Amino acid sequence: MRNVRSQFIGLLCFMLFLGLLLTNGLVNRIFAQQTDVDVFTQIEPIGNVLDEILKNYVYEPDLSTVVEGGLKGMMNALDEHSSFIPPNIYKELTDETQGEFDGIGVTIQLDENGNIMIFQPLEGSPAAKAGIHANDRIIRIDGVSTKGMGLAEAAQLIKGPRGTVVKLTVLRPATEEQEENEILEIDIKRGKIPLESVVEARVLDGGIGYLRISDFKRTTKEEVRRFLKEMGDEGMKSLVLDLRWNPGGLLDASVDMCSLFLESNTLVTFTKERDLETGELKEDTKFYTRGAPVEPMSFPLVILVNQFTASSSEIVTGALQYHRRAIIVGDRTFGKGSVQTIIPLRRPAGSALRLTTALYYTPAEVTIHKQGIVPDVEVEMTESHQRRLLEQMRQSFIDDPSKRRSGQNHGSVTGNEVTEDTVEDVQLLRAVEILREDPVFENLLTKYHRDTKETQVAAAENADGTRAGSDTAQDDVAADAAKLTPAGE
Repeated sequence: MRNVRSQFIGLLCFMLFLGLLLTNGLVNRIFAQQTDVDVFTQIEPIGNVLDEILKNYVYEPDLSTVVEGGLKGMMNALDEHSSFIPPNIYKELTDETQGEFDGIGVTIQLDENGNIMIFQPLEGSPAAKAGIHANDRIIRIDGVSTKGMGLAEAAQLIKGPRGTVVKLTVLRPATEEQEENEILEIDIKRGKIPLESVVEARVLDGGIGYLRISDFKRTTKEEVRRFLKEMGDEGMKSLVLDLRWNPGGLLDASVDMCSLFLESNTLVTFTKERDLETGELKEDTKFYTRGAPVEPMSFPLVILVNQFTASSSEIVTGALQYHRRAIIVGDRTFGKGSVQTIIPLRRPAGSALRLTTALYYTPAEVTIHKQGIVPDVEVEMTESHQRRLLEQMRQSFIDDPSKRRSGQNHGSVTGNEVTEDTVEDVQLLRAVEILREDPVFENLLTKYHRDTKETQVAAAENADGTRAGSDTAQDDVAADAAKLTPAGE
């Protein structure tokens, strides 16, 4: 009796699966693949496994859970940036894009071994105050192991109502100062996390404006425009735009940012997607600036970057560097040049896919995916130095919250004494030195701007078509910060 029932359920599931293939036009796409690939044979094991589960699993399986697990595994097998988004998380991500959320304030990613890694704690967030560092690996969340866990699932466990506590067990990798890995148990009280882009804005001595942007949201352009106006009223004559520790965000927001500094109708980036018939990459969409810039093209501009500058922030860096609109100072950027598209699904209802659909290219006609952008002026800063700098910056506005945006301690460049307990922001200091050399921006470009053939170089392709270069896996989705990319990266 059980076998008959199982066979009936298996047959029913197969028919439903076949119907889903037909109604979604998948059959036509399958036949459009190369003739030497038998796709139907390749996907047959999925039905076989489901049939065995239905017939032989000791408990009656929850089919919705089984299907969701299969979808997660399917997406995770593609690349580190593609994922299945369950209905509850998709709704939260959509809601949070525009406002604020409850959580601990971290961006997370998968490292090269598939471990959940802290990309960056947000400034002033509960996570930063509790001592969470960039590059910490999350081993357990409230006692639940994160081995094999996806980003969306980890984010769901980390988030929760403000006032509640989440316990993170983290592995802190060894550094120059700390010779061995360290395991830490950290209790973090969840709080309200504001979704702001500009985390620091001030005018330094000599009329040099300083603006630090945490990520790119829908509101970023207007935030930046407002602060530029305020700093202009304070006598700003040049600008340092700090994109260090900026993991990216919305593609449209990065184009809007470039529109503030480049002439209208200037190419910012373009994408290439796979041609279904040939399998080759073909040009898809070009993105151009819109509207007049807020500052003249002769206005001196330096951009700070480091190895945590990724995705949309690399789009801004690449465009302004290519068009000789900015001098880039710091460390080589991360190198995330893939585009993810959020694709809503009818089933499971309310769910979606985050699928890598294209690569973006700089105006230099190269993708810097897993390659990064080389600064015009390279100034190295070790990770331990960065951690100390971020900590003293954080402490300075904890000591005086009214100066959160205008009084963070970067060392002598911001008028603070450098002691045994503090460090110098050597990258910002170098940017300021450059801007103080000459008020004529063209002269600074002539001296410091490097040929983009040297600074924007595509990674070599391997025999299998993948790109060689850094093998570090990074996902700029701020899973806990809920930065959703509705139609691109």
